[in-house]
Amino acid sequence: MLCLAALGVVYGDIGTSPLYAIRECFYGEYGIEPSRANVLGVLSLVFWSLLLVVSGKYLTFILRADNNGEGGVIALLALVRPERRTRNRQRLALVAVGLFGASLLYGDGMITPAISVMSAVEGLEVATPVFAPYVVPITVAILAALFLIQRRGTARIGALFGPVTLVWLLVIAALGLRGLVQEPGVLAALHPARGLEFLLRNGGHGYLVLGAVFLVVTGTEALYADMGHFGRRPIRLTWYVLVLPCLLLSYFGQAALVLRDPGAAHNPFFRLVPQWALYPLVGLATAATIIASQAVISGAFSLTRQAIQLGYCPRLQIIHTSETEPGQIFVPAVNWTLMLATVALVLGFRSSSRLAAAYGVAVTTTMLIATVLFYVVARERWQWTRLAAAAPATLFLLVDLSFFGANVVKIAHGAWFPLVIGLAVFTLLMTWKRGRELLAQRFRAKGLSFERFLEKLEEDAPVRVSGRAVFMTGNPGLVPPALLHNLKHNKVLHEEVVVLTVVTEEIPYVASGERVEVESLGNGFHRISARYGFMQDPSVPHILAAAKSKGLELTVAETSFFLGRERFLAGGKGGLPLWRARLFAFMSRNAAGATTFFRIPPDRVVEIGEQIPL
Repeated sequence: MLCLAALGVVYGDIGTSPLYAIRECFYGEYGIEPSRANVLGVLSLVFWSLLLVVSGKYLTFILRADNNGEGGVIALLALVRPERRTRNRQRLALVAVGLFGASLLYGDGMITPAISVMSAVEGLEVATPVFAPYVVPITVAILAALFLIQRRGTARIGALFGPVTLVWLLVIAALGLRGLVQEPGVLAALHPARGLEFLLRNGGHGYLVLGAVFLVVTGTEALYADMGHFGRRPIRLTWYVLVLPCLLLSYFGQAALVLRDPGAAHNPFFRLVPQWALYPLVGLATAATIIASQAVISGAFSLTRQAIQLGYCPRLQIIHTSETEPGQIFVPAVNWTLMLATVALVLGFRSSSRLAAAYGVAVTTTMLIATVLFYVVARERWQWTRLAAAAPATLFLLVDLSFFGANVVKIAHGAWFPLVIGLAVFTLLMTWKRGRELLAQRFRAKGLSFERFLEKLEEDAPVRVSGRAVFMTGNPGLVPPALLHNLKHNKVLHEEVVVLTVVTEEIPYVASGERVEVESLGNGFHRISARYGFMQDPSVPHILAAAKSKGLELTVAETSFFLGRERFLAGGKGGLPLWRARLFAFMSRNAAGATTFFRIPPDRVVEIGEQIPL
């Protein structure tokens, strides 16, 4: 069942690559003449790319680099976080590089739905040219509907992902087998010499075709990112038993058709289909591409939540769409941004072939970064020798750099778009992280320790009023500014005061029994420390319920929650350039409130503001 579930989520993207990958090698921006030698050479490169990148790099090596079972670039970042002061700058550089790789996935999340759905709808043109003017409007309508239903959640349609993808893979395998039987000589492409001869014979033009060959491995990052949902074994088993054979049959069948009829290179996937089955296959292909797009969109939601929990992104509204699956979430800000960008891409490029010319640079960059981070993890986490770590990393680096170089030329043809998106997201994440660090330093510099604060209360006791108050703070060792402001202006303290700190650990999950710690500070003061993993959502009511089992009885209905509300003023001497200070202030103003994020009842919240120059 795990294998079936993994089909739609993990392999949805790479499973729809046969729609356009072979076509782009012969009919794309740098397409090459579909001669027999070129067809066999391209097919050989496709075959060995799947084996080296997917089977070799990701399934054999990268999947070993998990953070307590979770995968993906953000999880990998936690494994190379700064630890030793002597190498702090190197680690911070690695984290920055990894964060840039994660940022590029947003650009991928915009272009993948556009190229996938459009390539499926273009099958209507193969049936009859009458549909040509309607391809773009139909694609836009499908994509708009896909993003509009995200709020309803994917629980119901998600149950269909695996079976639909299974049917899709079996159908494309059957079509490929039909073509292969008619031209079995295409199996000569299994020999790696065919690919090497192709590159040597065609020189620079052949090298540029690698940019189209790379399309067969796009979506591979999902194997790693979704490891926490399914585990290594189901992902590996599904690939070797089903996905890889089906993809190879499809690619070999398309290549066999092009060998027999070079004119079919215009759209070899749909040319394999009998006329009577064309419309049903267009419908099935559209369903498969919607599933592939859904997986990418859900991945963007998950990536955003992880970035928020690790302090790289301001709080955003996160809506849980399932009562039983915590991973099924909806992030409105990300959803609508992706929708606008995806629709704009379709309207701007107007064909999947033009979109393919813009596709690949961001993905190859992310894969390149993953190889570098893998080497660091192998050396320092697994204690591999330099040779043992460098041998596979060097091989993968050569493959990654080859694909990267072949895709760089696409920048002038639209590949700048995902790079600009990635750079913009990276700037936002780094600005937020740096701004919060500077604020934390400032609060620590002028903060008052609890020991000194309690001593001052003994010397000059304020009026204590009945009731319980909870003050949230990011630094449990210092008195929260909201508490000091409340005491300064209102001249009173509650009988029981609780200082609550929520810490996000750089691990995916923290067990419920280890999540909450309670400490009595004396004089009616208590400290609660709550620890969450970066895949978990904090909840103040749950924290108070856990505190009750540890001897501190608090009920939400009888407790007042005091929150600090900072207003940042750009132009001060806060350590940020003016443009970054203004950007940070803008992000802070538009962040979701702590009340919503921590699930605190709004009628129990008191906010105390403070102006801070940046």
